[in-house]
Amino acid sequence: MRYQLYYWTQIQGRGEYVRLALEEAGADYVDVARGKGGEDKLIALMQRAPVKHPPFAPPFLKAGPLVIGQTANILLYLGEREGLAPRTTAGRLWTHQLQLTIADFVAEAHDSHHPIASSLYYEDQRAEAKRRSRHFRTERARKYLGYFETILKRSGGPYLLGRRLTYADLSLFQVIEGLRYAFPRATKRLEKKIPRVVALHDRVARRPRIKAYLASERRIGFNQMGIFRHYKELDG
Repeated sequence: MRYQLYYWTQIQGRGEYVRLALEEAGADYVDVARGKGGEDKLIALMQRAPVKHPPFAPPFLKAGPLVIGQTANILLYLGEREGLAPRTTAGRLWTHQLQLTIADFVAEAHDSHHPIASSLYYEDQRAEAKRRSRHFRTERARKYLGYFETILKRSGGPYLLGRRLTYADLSLFQVIEGLRYAFPRATKRLEKKIPRVVALHDRVARRPRIKAYLASERRIGFNQMGIFRHYKELDG
């Protein structure tokens, strides 16, 4: 089955976590909106989706007759189908729980530069962003990354669940990539205290399919429209 991923064309955003899973799995997929007339197809599918199960917003994945929304939900589905999650119920739920924690972290990273409203320009909330980003850098990012450092210490292996890579590892890799772009100075300081998380990031980057993806045109670069944005004055 060929998957159809629907997400915006110019940003990594929340769709990137799904792309990484599809790439690592070697899955057959098409990034629909990046093709000709793709965004029109994205909007059209949202409007004619089954009334009982409409996606709120991209990303969403079309897998046969299924239309699955929400990043963590998509990954829950792909994890079981593509071998990126344990076979046991407990293992799948634990992986999903880690992914939901990552989703919370990503939301806070976004709000560091848009603390008032996503509909406002950054320049309209610069003062609030400076205050919010300071708390994010010094408190929230440290707390989240410390948590994942502890999970890796207890896992007994190089990945969050031990010896086997899951989609949660791919997502944590993406978080570190994003933090390095958005807060290079602060992240460099933080990484000294999370050696296991850094090692996981490097290990994921070396995986053959991920390495090839990162070097390809399929990987969209970070920019000032995505979740992770670099503003020098917010890096502290």
